[in-house]
Amino acid sequence: METKWLEDFVSLAETRSFSRSAQLRHVTQPAFSRRIQALEAWAGTDLVDRSSYPTRLTPAGETLYSQSIEMLQSLQSTRAMLRGHSAAGQDVIEFAVPHTLAFTFFPVWVSSLREKFGPIKSRLIALNVHDAVMRLVEGGCDLLIAYHHASQPLQLDADRYEMVTLGQEVLAPYCRADADGEPMFKLPGRAGQPLPYLGYAPGAYLGRVTDLILKQSATAIHLDRVYETDMAEGLKVMAVEGHGVAFLPGSAVKKEVKSRRLVNAAPGMDSLAMTMEVRAYREKPVGKDAPKGTAQALWTYLATKATSVK
Repeated sequence: METKWLEDFVSLAETRSFSRSAQLRHVTQPAFSRRIQALEAWAGTDLVDRSSYPTRLTPAGETLYSQSIEMLQSLQSTRAMLRGHSAAGQDVIEFAVPHTLAFTFFPVWVSSLREKFGPIKSRLIALNVHDAVMRLVEGGCDLLIAYHHASQPLQLDADRYEMVTLGQEVLAPYCRADADGEPMFKLPGRAGQPLPYLGYAPGAYLGRVTDLILKQSATAIHLDRVYETDMAEGLKVMAVEGHGVAFLPGSAVKKEVKSRRLVNAAPGMDSLAMTMEVRAYREKPVGKDAPKGTAQALWTYLATKATSVK
């Protein structure tokens, strides 16, 4: 039995809705339902009365709900104590960061922090976007750094979490340059000859933003998906080798564009680029006093900097 099953179950008991709880837990509804079913299999009895709406717990479910609250609170307290022991004297800030930002934005950002804020001790946890968000939700990091676009917001409860904007990132199409320095594959392509497309795997955050760009384009875009992965770095390598067009964040291709190994695949088509924010999130402090130490000092600095920019 996994603790996340209990967290899922508590969410369901409180929202009375599979769809709403799936959204809050950052999983698809089918995946959420499978986890509840797995918990029921472990318990050996039905925990949810699926014949009613809103969803209602069975008597066994009510019992497990009250016990789950106690168990999860106990686990949270124990983890907090253990984290306190491991961090004692170190004051290490733990960052959960999606892979693309971990490779591109994060190293440069930390360098600028050292110049303006001062040196920090950090631990980087590189994950996919979903797992990075869950790391924050489950208390496994101090800060989450992630992309944000209004069409694809992270479903984090504003009453529980706060955020600051760290910068902006532009997602645009790139490909290898030909001998004349022109794009090997120039968008929009033609219906009879679609351009080879290097795409993100289903569910990838940047893939969803790319899909929105293509959907909103006033010009028909003709692409043939020939390769996919969930990491922008993987797409970049394939694009540099001349395998097709990839939509990539500007920070990921800065060096390649400067050296002309990659060029914009849609020159003059500004509609095929989309600006995203890079945001930092943390759980709001509970109680009257804010947490002490470097993590709090860093957050205060970031919040003040964001306010002054406005």
